[in-house]
Amino acid sequence: MKKKIISALLSVAMVASLLAGCGGAAGTASTDAPAAADTEAEAPAAEADTEAEAPAAEADTEAEAPAAGGGQKVGVSMPTKDLQRWNQDGANMESELKAAGYEVDLQYASNDVQTQLSQVENMISGGCNVLVIAAIEGSSLGEALGMAKDAGIPVIAYDRLLMDSDAVSYYATFDNYKVGTVQGNYVKDALDLDNAEGPFNIEFTAGDPGDNNAGFFFNGAYDVLKPYIENGKLNVVSGQKTFEEVATPTWATETAQSRAENILSSYYADGTNVDVWLCSNDSTALGVENALAANYNGNYPIITSQDCYIKNTKNMIAGKQSMSVFKDTRTLASQVVKMVGQILSNQTVDVNDTETYNNNVITVPSFLCEPVFADANNYKEILIDSGYYTEDQLK
Repeated sequence: MKKKIISALLSVAMVASLLAGCGGAAGTASTDAPAAADTEAEAPAAEADTEAEAPAAEADTEAEAPAAGGGQKVGVSMPTKDLQRWNQDGANMESELKAAGYEVDLQYASNDVQTQLSQVENMISGGCNVLVIAAIEGSSLGEALGMAKDAGIPVIAYDRLLMDSDAVSYYATFDNYKVGTVQGNYVKDALDLDNAEGPFNIEFTAGDPGDNNAGFFFNGAYDVLKPYIENGKLNVVSGQKTFEEVATPTWATETAQSRAENILSSYYADGTNVDVWLCSNDSTALGVENALAANYNGNYPIITSQDCYIKNTKNMIAGKQSMSVFKDTRTLASQVVKMVGQILSNQTVDVNDTETYNNNVITVPSFLCEPVFADANNYKEILIDSGYYTEDQLK
């Protein structure tokens, strides 16, 4: 018996050393995020960028698993394989969970809500001890979440908040409001808005109105730029400056491109320059960049984004995009694996925000990782030196 106890203690220590999170002290509240989300649910159906190339430094998903996980099973539900980042998130998490000794049921739902619902229900009936869910549509999984609660299975919402349910145990994401402030401050600094005479023309392309994160991204950026819009230094020529007006259903590249083409033909065909196009993510930025290439002859604008997809990083290098906020999915995956280990070993689970993320039923204890941005000046340090991509991938 003594040998078994010592072995168990050593296994727990091994888990703690393997599951390094993304920094920050547990229980310290974030001061960057607003009080609550502005949008209610999440509903992409066909996210645009189909480039699914993985980063350079993924761990081997077949690595031999130590005994620390004790054979416990973790269900991981990802929305789609059609977008590069979800492939990376799923692969990174599966690799780290297996390395920690857990059995992993990783499923991709092809951006179909009913498929995801069925997959999560199968994970519950299949004996998963914890569920990690990146929802297609945040309010669509109520039935499955109720089943998980009845079965006593903790649920971690991954990067997209699960809405309208009290069965959500934790939320792990990046500081989504801060993602927007990083974009807004980039524009502020690039144009030197505190000193430049202006005015400068700006347009906005936000994300999916069904994605709880999209409102945070837009509001973070808009809050930085609002004083300059109000004093006339920034001019929204189209007049479209509310989230509802600038949102892009399903984050689709084609939808963003079509709207940008309409704006360019309606407001910039006379030779007026657009100085800034603030886009919330890379798939929508690609749409704007396509529209500019086909329908615009003025000075090329500052274009913001996030995710650092390969196509967009190549565009940054080529001068077709100014920056992209980098949310290292390896960091987020590591934090979630750490939280899974804490849950299954009955330890205190790391959170650093207990006030911001209300899902219309409860305020979900959250861990927020820190975003940074990459541009043509620092992408090698941020993306290549860190092992996220190789130089060959960005040629």
